[in-house]
Amino acid sequence: MSTTEVKPVGRTILASTIAKTYISEVEDGVRKLGRSPKLVGFLANADPAAKMYAEWTGKTSESLGFTYELRVVDKDDLEESIIDANEDDSVDGIMVYFPVFGNRQDQYLQQVVSLEKDVEGLNHKYIQNMYHNIRFLDEEEQQKSILPCTPLALVKILEYLGVYNTLLDYGNRMYGKQVVIVNRSEIVGRPLAALLANDGATVYSVDLDGIQRFTRGAGLHLKRHKVEDVDLTLEDVAKNADVIVTGVPSPNYKFPKELVKDGAVCVNFSSEKNFNPDVKEKASLYVPMTGKVTIAMLLRNLLRLIDNKVANKSK
Repeated sequence: MSTTEVKPVGRTILASTIAKTYISEVEDGVRKLGRSPKLVGFLANADPAAKMYAEWTGKTSESLGFTYELRVVDKDDLEESIIDANEDDSVDGIMVYFPVFGNRQDQYLQQVVSLEKDVEGLNHKYIQNMYHNIRFLDEEEQQKSILPCTPLALVKILEYLGVYNTLLDYGNRMYGKQVVIVNRSEIVGRPLAALLANDGATVYSVDLDGIQRFTRGAGLHLKRHKVEDVDLTLEDVAKNADVIVTGVPSPNYKFPKELVKDGAVCVNFSSEKNFNPDVKEKASLYVPMTGKVTIAMLLRNLLRLIDNKVANKSK
């Protein structure tokens, strides 16, 4: 009788499972606050993925005790609409469903949102703090800096999956890990690479224009990660990757299964499926979507903004 070796198949981990812990944390925060925080979302495009994300955000927010208002506006009226929400004391948090113009004007619109109401953590101050690994807004360390919600969600997912080594000191728990991120957008891919490098990982950021390596700084620049262009291919960097993260917004893109190292962790944050289901023949853990964790981080950020406002008033 032949004894054919049966290769173990990796597990699919759903975002809804990972989000449960953070949803409980958010529910506790709303109860302690004693009121319903108000989140306003602006939709100024016809992107189906943005519309779906807006619907998820609304349903989750309302179910957890928040007040959610979706304001559908013409893109040419968006700036004034954001300013109105900035000045409205009844609004605790603001988010915009990007892309709107699909160019540098979107980056400008990110800065129109008030620092005190930016639940997505895209304000220049928050981004600067993240890239320099600065975790607070004030010297007294009473006001926490806000991290971009999708990169933060991906960090929390990797923590849940056990990729972070909790035996190491905080801030060093990705030491020795190699990560490949197929996306270098300013909203997700680049910030995620910086966050993981700040935690000790070697990160290869893959984009159409080449590959960059993110590593933690040294000496006087310990707080600032280092970025360098490398003359490597996707195959070169993927073959030793402990983690592969994809975010390619195209139904035609599939990460090649043969480039996945046996036992790697694969996570997709695109609204498209960047991995075929058979990736589990190589990957030990596979997270096909991350939206529910992202929304949990968004609401968590909103509660932190309210805490920051209280701390600032008490000075």
